[in-house]
Amino acid sequence: MDLLEAIILGLIQGLTEFLPVSSSGHLELAKFIMGDSALPEESLTYTVVLHFATALSTLLIFRKEVIQVFRGLFQGKINQEFMFSLKIMISMLPAVCVGLVFEEVLASFFGGKILLVGLMLLITSVLLLLADRSKTTSKDVSMFGALVIGLSQAIAMLPGISRSGATISTSVLLGVDRNKAAKFSFLMVVPLILGKIAKDILGGDIHFSSEEIIPMGAGFIAAFIAGLMACQWMIALVKKSRLIYFSVYCSVVGLVAVGFTIFT
Repeated sequence: MDLLEAIILGLIQGLTEFLPVSSSGHLELAKFIMGDSALPEESLTYTVVLHFATALSTLLIFRKEVIQVFRGLFQGKINQEFMFSLKIMISMLPAVCVGLVFEEVLASFFGGKILLVGLMLLITSVLLLLADRSKTTSKDVSMFGALVIGLSQAIAMLPGISRSGATISTSVLLGVDRNKAAKFSFLMVVPLILGKIAKDILGGDIHFSSEEIIPMGAGFIAAFIAGLMACQWMIALVKKSRLIYFSVYCSVVGLVAVGFTIFT
């Protein structure tokens, strides 16, 4: 993996982690276009580095909300902060269970499954269209809502299903305020990313040589900066009900991916 490939993949991860177009799906498409050599044996390590970069950008933007979550967990009082923290924990359960039980099955969906990516992008497009047309309300995320949103996050482990798109769309369809839906969507994934990183490190799956430090560092910086911009942009777009643009985009990319697979 050369420096340019590392930066391109970093930008893709940083932008698509927050924009509702599926980061995993776009990384699969990018690797397919650039060839399997784009991410050879260090694929897992580089993926972890990119996810860590986007997790840090989320922590920076939502630092006040993150502090609120930790206060709620450790202050020992049943108040608004504790309830918000509890909702975050509940939303994580489906993805944790699916990830632990079906880890090998999920892994089989990656690695050049372009038809699957295309079909899942079309599903993402429909979800975004439904959310874009839903009514604006001022409701907060409920306990039951947190579980349902968590289920949508678990489904979004498939490449091509946008995690942010699925969780934000589910929240909006449940009647949650759009701004609260976006913040909850971005916050609920941070513990999962950090937990996955810790699991891979402790499992001994992370390894790289000294010559890979510069490309990985460049990719990390690209993903971090792109993530900062995309996260703030996405919040503004959700407030203004502009999800239709991403719905159209996912439709086009999905149809191209499906068409390419069928006719080549």
